Amino acid sequence: MREAIIHLHPSGPLLALVGNPNCGKTALFNRLTGSQQKVANYAGVTVERKEGRLRSAAGKTLRLLDLPGTYSLHPRSPDERVTCDVLAGRARGEKRPDLVICVLDATNLRRTLRLVLAVKRLGLPCVVALNMTDLADRRGIHIDAQALSKAIGVPVIRTVATQGIGVDELKLLLDQSAVWSAGINAVPELNSAIEQAADHEQVRKILQALDLDRALPHLPSDRIDRVLLHQVVGPLILLAVLFFLFQAVFSWAEGPMNLIEAAMGWLGQQAGAHLAEGWLHSLIVDGLIAGVGGVLVFLPQILILFFFILVLEESGYLPRAAFLLDRLMGSVGLSGRSFIPLLSSFACAIPGIMATRSIANPRDRLVTIMIAPLMTCSARLPVYALLIGAFIPQQTLLGGLELQGLVLLGLYLAGIGGAMAVAWVLKRFTSGAQVRPLMMELPSYHWPNPRNVLIGLWQRAAIFIKRVGGIILTLTLLLWALSSFPGKPEGAPGAAIEYSVAGMLGRGLAHVFEPIGFNWQISLALVPGLAAREIAISALGTVYALSASAEDAAQALTPLIAQSWSLPTALSLLAWFVFAPQCLATLAAVRRETGGLRMPLIMAGYLFGLAYLASFITFRVSSWLLAG
Repeated sequence: MREAIIHLHPSGPLLALVGNPNCGKTALFNRLTGSQQKVANYAGVTVERKEGRLRSAAGKTLRLLDLPGTYSLHPRSPDERVTCDVLAGRARGEKRPDLVICVLDATNLRRTLRLVLAVKRLGLPCVVALNMTDLADRRGIHIDAQALSKAIGVPVIRTVATQGIGVDELKLLLDQSAVWSAGINAVPELNSAIEQAADHEQVRKILQALDLDRALPHLPSDRIDRVLLHQVVGPLILLAVLFFLFQAVFSWAEGPMNLIEAAMGWLGQQAGAHLAEGWLHSLIVDGLIAGVGGVLVFLPQILILFFFILVLEESGYLPRAAFLLDRLMGSVGLSGRSFIPLLSSFACAIPGIMATRSIANPRDRLVTIMIAPLMTCSARLPVYALLIGAFIPQQTLLGGLELQGLVLLGLYLAGIGGAMAVAWVLKRFTSGAQVRPLMMELPSYHWPNPRNVLIGLWQRAAIFIKRVGGIILTLTLLLWALSSFPGKPEGAPGAAIEYSVAGMLGRGLAHVFEPIGFNWQISLALVPGLAAREIAISALGTVYALSASAEDAAQALTPLIAQSWSLPTALSLLAWFVFAPQCLATLAAVRRETGGLRMPLIMAGYLFGLAYLASFITFRVSSWLLAG
């Protein structure tokens, strides 16, 4: 979730936070600025710009810029290039920082010190926040902050950003005028290899002086990785974790979903009992409650899915999954570095597409963007849950496995398989498709922070409910209006919706979708679903509420479509949603990231083509099997 957008002073002293990925830089930024943050993009590029305002101990207002994480000042990705340009004063529309706060990971000084030395070469005043000192102490790494300060020639403050330790001391330091004028003359830029060799030697001497050059002890994470990263056992464990996740999405959510469904049914009955028949009754009961309630019922499943994702992320397991999948990704011309953006796309393709900025190779970045929408985002989950609940029986198979959970896992795997197939095709027909070694930092395992998990779940629930109350509500009411007017002629047979604007549109689209088994109600629901996939559910709820008889309209959507559709139609619609790009916001994100309309148009074309082909094959084969 993006931070609150506020108006900041465009002038005044500017501080920049610089550090390696996973050093706790963003946690320190949040501690220093609180809610007073704004997010935008740097001029001319798609990389996100995050700025906040902090008050020093003396009450002085300062601007703080959170620069993208980087390992060096020799950029390999768009994110790292922005950091280098800002520090060098080359970023368009951005002031060069007056002071740099270098955030170091105390558990890995050997790597993080090199960035401090590189920043000092630029001639910028600099202070160091020695972060994660609590973890370093527990591992037997005791760092003398004063001795480190003397060795590198800049002030050093010990911090634990997640707990707020050292933040007040850092604010006190910012009131000292000496730190703002402690810069040195910039050193002429040298060959990167020469600079790295010199930095390596200087870091070795610093660690030797601090008695930190000895080999680090083996950590519990190392012993765990011998199992979880094993070539045979590791992938099996990953598959088991994913399988348990999808089983839980159905089995754990059943109770809360039944409660929400019952509550929405009761609400519809109460509203219907107190409203006279007419357009207002139809608007509230058939439009608002039937449409929005049909989507809201899937909130428990979405929260369960994100609970597992957050726990896996907090525990440090997700980067290991990238390593496990590196060989598979390499077989289609990508590296494991594409895994994190693709995994983010299981939540939503938009942050997944934005996360590709960390991929240095332009060809790999573009291919990852093009296949990200094939990952099964959370917006598809309501559609899958509705159709699986209506057409797949609740059966327990051998070993206690739930059939519905297995089908859901199969749909996720179908999306992944489709993405890998597209990447393989692009590997065959594009240049620069070569396997590159994966270099990625593996954080230590730790117990998930319950507070962080709860905040993540709250943010996801807020986003979902905001979508239900915003775009979904708006489009649902618009669809109700199109489905209710101009009205049914007196004495005409059938439901009134069949004579409405929406009904005529649905019947026209049905000619296009008839070969893949879609009726006019489904064809119509796909139109508002272009704004967001889950709107298709609220659209179906509204359409069937208006087209069903009074007795049928009282039913929930799941049993209603189970009676109205054939199994081949349901399977065809599932296949459609695995591939179809029914989210205009995703295409807009692709346009921003690629700088033009060509890539989003290609994406929309090939995804619609895949969706139609997959649905056609699914409908025809399943119809043939059932007929046989």
